[in-house]
Parts: sequence; C-alpha cells; structure tokens
Amino acid sequence: MSRQIISTENAPSSPLYSQAVRAGSTIYVSGTVGIDPATGELAGSSIQDQTRQALRNCEAILHAGGSTLADVTAVTVLLAQPDEFAGMNEAYSEVFSQFPPARAVARLGPDLPGILVSILMTAHTDS
Repeated sequence: MSRQIISTENAPSSPLYSQAVRAGSTIYVSGTVGIDPATGELAGSSIQDQTRQALRNCEAILHAGGSTLADVTAVTVLLAQPDEFAGMNEAYSEVFSQFPPARAVARLGPDLPGILVSILMTAHTDS
C-alpha cells in the first residue's frame, strides 16, 4: 500500500512532520493546534477558541486530502490543562454534535507556551 503525504497552506505546518498521511482509504491527521494559519498566531487564549481553531485546521487538512469531518472515525484530544475538559467539550460539541467519532482525551506531554490543545484525527474514505 502506498503512502500519500497531504499538506495545505490552510493549516499550521512544520518540516518535522506531515500534516496528514493517506494510506489506502485512511487519512491520519497529525496533532494540530489552535494556530490561525493566516496570522501564525494562536486563535485566542481560551480553550474554546483554540479548540475551534484546531478543529478548523484539521478540517482544512482533511479537505486537502479529499475528505471531510463526516469521514472522521477517531479523534484524540490532548489537553495541556486537564481541568479545561468542559471548555474543550463545549467547542468540540459544536462540530461533532451528532454521531460523533470515537474519542480519547489525554494530557498533552510537553509544556508548549500558550498551547492548550492538540487534536489528532483518523478519517476513512471510500476512495
């Protein structure tokens, strides 16, 4: 099975990892934070603002790979501050309100200045 690297200018990137990789009909989206790609700055200081932006960034990456949020089968949310769980859920539920994918939430390991959340996704497409 071949691998296809997925990238877009509509989401934050780094030379250290691929934004996503497609293997067959599965797309693996790397951990994505709440940085606005237009400004290069965090979308805000609240967990809700950063969660919304991280989800928009994931959506842009999925779109670049020919997929949508409706194709997402699993999400991992990494929180810098676990006590922000309720605020993250508030923003998360705006996107995945019905038929949400499988999900795990854990503590973000490294302390990254200003970063409150990182979101990873796996999507399955028919193509």
